[in-house]
Amino acid sequence: MRIPKQPPPFNDLISRRAADLNEAISSQDSAEYTRRCEAGYWPWDLVKMTARSAGVDAELAWFMVKMSRMPRYGFLPLVGSDDHLLRFNVPDQVQHELMLIDQQTAGRLLSDDEAPLAHHQRERFILGALREEAIASSMLEGAVTTRRDAKKLLRSGRKPKTRGERMVVNNYHAILFVREHRATPLSRDFLLELQEILTKDTLDGDDGVGRFRRDEDDISVIDDRDGTVMHVPPPASELEKRIERLCEFANQPTDTKEFVHPVIRACVLHFQLGFDHPFCDGNGRTARALFYWSMLRQGYWLFEYLPISRLIIRGPSRYARAYLYCETDEFDITYFLMYKTKIIKRARQELRDFMREKQRQLSDARKLIRADKRLNHRQQEVVVQGARNPDRVFTIAEHQSTFAVSYATARSDLLELSRWEYLTYSADQKRYDFYPAEKLHEGR
Repeated sequence: MRIPKQPPPFNDLISRRAADLNEAISSQDSAEYTRRCEAGYWPWDLVKMTARSAGVDAELAWFMVKMSRMPRYGFLPLVGSDDHLLRFNVPDQVQHELMLIDQQTAGRLLSDDEAPLAHHQRERFILGALREEAIASSMLEGAVTTRRDAKKLLRSGRKPKTRGERMVVNNYHAILFVREHRATPLSRDFLLELQEILTKDTLDGDDGVGRFRRDEDDISVIDDRDGTVMHVPPPASELEKRIERLCEFANQPTDTKEFVHPVIRACVLHFQLGFDHPFCDGNGRTARALFYWSMLRQGYWLFEYLPISRLIIRGPSRYARAYLYCETDEFDITYFLMYKTKIIKRARQELRDFMREKQRQLSDARKLIRADKRLNHRQQEVVVQGARNPDRVFTIAEHQSTFAVSYATARSDLLELSRWEYLTYSADQKRYDFYPAEKLHEGR
């Protein structure tokens, strides 16, 4: 992966290009181009690439961009390298997303004319989202599995057989841990316990589990595709102080003088832990879990439904580049905020579309039930369950137990549904597994 170039230092531009600055400041073209840059909060790479076609000098354009940003910077009690304080702006795009998150956390995700989720639906959606997050976050770190196999693993509760399966199970347990401990203040021990849950039985040895890295641990972030060293974390000797600062910032009440929006705070925690890289392994997974902890701690119930990592994994290079832009531009973490809020926006939209589709499927399933006089009440319930959850697996034993009927009756119920194309099935010598058919998810 190509590492972004360092932008020209602001003070260096003043000394080298002093004769040109007044002209740039008074130029209408430069002013218009600066507004374009700020609308998307462009990094130096993009400014340099597009300035010539806009008819402006790239260095002078960058001077104008930094002039615009500097008065609006907020500074945080956290540091990057060389004691650079983290700084940030809140561009219009970020402000708009923060407003929508606040509105939908306090209100409803769907519009007034759409039915809200029932309690049992809410819990099912949450568990589904938590599984999706566990799977995607593990796959981001190299877990070798498929989403379908990983979901079957988590639903079945069987013991993992491979390192990839263990990573998925560990991630799921970690997310449940975060959900359960949302009210627990962040501490050194909390982070160590979270990392231990995430990395148990996944490392070549257990020495790196549940501890911070040491000076002798040679840790760096490398692009597996071409071997590029993308990040060398701070020395291990700094970690105790960095973790102390991180915990203080995470636990800071919202009514302090230096207010930081809770969503921004959660994004900052994600960035900082990823930058500090305090563990021998599991840093990315821990950082993403910490983001969830922070959002849930602040009462943002919506994030129980949002598998953020599923979207990150679709473009992992953009995730890495969001970090790199911050590091190369004096630890301006606005680039990471822009990236993260775009991911949150897409996650909200996908969740809304998913819920609307599930409601449509349930409505279609009920129409099918009313029109099909062959279905008894047990089969009607199976059809509705299948429409709600396309990954649902039905077994004869489960059906027999649920409805207190004989094995022969349960077998007949499910085989009839298969014959009528409501279910499909696979069979071996021990049992039949029945799955919802496409008919339930296409409105036919």
